[in-house]
Amino acid sequence: MSLTDWIVLAVTLIAIIGYGLYKSRGSKNLDQYLVGGRSLPWYHIGLSVMATQASAITFLSAPGLAYSDGMRFVQFYFGLPLAMIVLCITFVPIFHKLKVYTAYEYLEQRFDLKTRALTAFLFLLQRGLSTGITIYAPSIILSAILQINVVYTTLFIGTLVIVYTVYGGTKAVSYTQMLQMSIIFAGMFLAGVVVVNLLPQGVGFRNSLQLAGKLNHINIIDWHFDPKNQYNVWSGVIGGFFLQLSYFGTDQSQVGRYLTGSSVGQSRLGLLMNAMIKIPMQFLILLIGVLVFSFYQFNPPPLFFNRNEVKEIKASPYAGEYQKLEEQYATAARGKKAKANALINALNGNNNKEIDAAQVQLQQVQTQTDTLRKQGMALMKQNNALAEVNDTNYVFLSFVTKYLPKGLVGLLIAIVFLASMGSTASALNSLASTTVIDIYKRVINKNATDQNYVTASRVATVFWGIVCLLMALYAGQLGNLLEAVNKLGSYIYGTILGVFVVAFYVKHVKGNTVFIAALITEAVVVYCGWKEVVAYLWLNALGCILLVVIALCLNPLINKKPPSLAPGDFQPKPYHN
Repeated sequence: MSLTDWIVLAVTLIAIIGYGLYKSRGSKNLDQYLVGGRSLPWYHIGLSVMATQASAITFLSAPGLAYSDGMRFVQFYFGLPLAMIVLCITFVPIFHKLKVYTAYEYLEQRFDLKTRALTAFLFLLQRGLSTGITIYAPSIILSAILQINVVYTTLFIGTLVIVYTVYGGTKAVSYTQMLQMSIIFAGMFLAGVVVVNLLPQGVGFRNSLQLAGKLNHINIIDWHFDPKNQYNVWSGVIGGFFLQLSYFGTDQSQVGRYLTGSSVGQSRLGLLMNAMIKIPMQFLILLIGVLVFSFYQFNPPPLFFNRNEVKEIKASPYAGEYQKLEEQYATAARGKKAKANALINALNGNNNKEIDAAQVQLQQVQTQTDTLRKQGMALMKQNNALAEVNDTNYVFLSFVTKYLPKGLVGLLIAIVFLASMGSTASALNSLASTTVIDIYKRVINKNATDQNYVTASRVATVFWGIVCLLMALYAGQLGNLLEAVNKLGSYIYGTILGVFVVAFYVKHVKGNTVFIAALITEAVVVYCGWKEVVAYLWLNALGCILLVVIALCLNPLINKKPPSLAPGDFQPKPYHN
């Protein structure tokens, strides 16, 4: 990066963190530290909710996912608007009325302590692991820029977020997230404009989309029902609905965002804001990845985008073989440019025969380059069995650092850092609040002072920060980070949502029943996910529905009523001394 980029990056980060810490001063008691005094307006809540979900993974991995697989991931969010409506009608007023700090407090009132503890544990497990992935994403960037081991950059990023979350609490998180999302929207829009301007003369926005469409990258809607297909309309609307309902309704990292609302109405408006903006935002982020894909039809991309892995293979006995693959790939890429221009000319001339012929030729070259990439990845695996051969997380980063103008590079990298800090800080805050409220305050120390609980929250933040850092060091083996974090959540979210559905709507089911049903359901969901019985989005619907069904079947067996006495039967009266 240039000096200008470093200045933009440093000023942006320092300004955002400083503003958040300044606005959060005075968070002395538990209510202020964990839920911001329940005083924030709807637009704060809406932006904070989006920033919590839109981590660095979104802005780093989503364009790379679109580059390799097209736009079909946007269907993942099709169930979001309906989930927000259900939340506004049911979850939000209940949580506000009870004045809870965490979503799981309600479960003890409805069921018992062990059910509350189980759901809290499942949340802590899932959120602790997935937060490690969100820490790893910006570490990739810093590692690529500074050319140092990703372990050191992971430790640096994680420590930075832990420090400001420990100091500021929920208010620091919310205020920084509001500015973060404003900068993120502006930066990503500028990135899209720059990509279009970098296309060859005579190739515009419309041409780039036509080109991507002919290579099956504008695959936004897929109506085919296939339970093993990860992204289609059905998995997005049904599986996505259950996932989003569980994520926003039972995951403390999101529940904690709208518990900060000054009223039920403000929290509802914040969630509805998220429902209206999230899908268009995700669509535009994926669209940037498609535009980068079109750009690389005219410009030679690297054989492999992860520079660290390339550096390692070039220092190995396989260096000669890899170099030959790079030369073949460069030759094919030059041929691809000619075929892409031919297709654009055919499209502009509206000659269907020429369009079909040019499309077939370009697809053949695309197949050739894909084959060469796979051969390069195979060499990396031969050299190192633990090599990170999924490079989609590096596609957008590679493009940004090589082609974007000075200043904008620093801003976009700052965006990824800000997104990571916002989502990670929210997650650490929610992990700390769940640990303190649902475990420490309820089981270990019931009658401590407010200041003691605030101190415990800070200690818990540090503890979970360390756990998440350890997970981050392993995250490189998980492939595309955006898919990895959603797959991880799908193993658990359905079960937790099922517990809340029973709590809200099946009033005759008791604590012992739902506890056993949750254990059975989680075992089934993990098995189905491990064996890939269905695509991961369906695990959310499976977990919720299965838990409700099992609870209804078990309830008559576990909670048998004592037999009623027949007329004339003797019933002893209680003895009174």
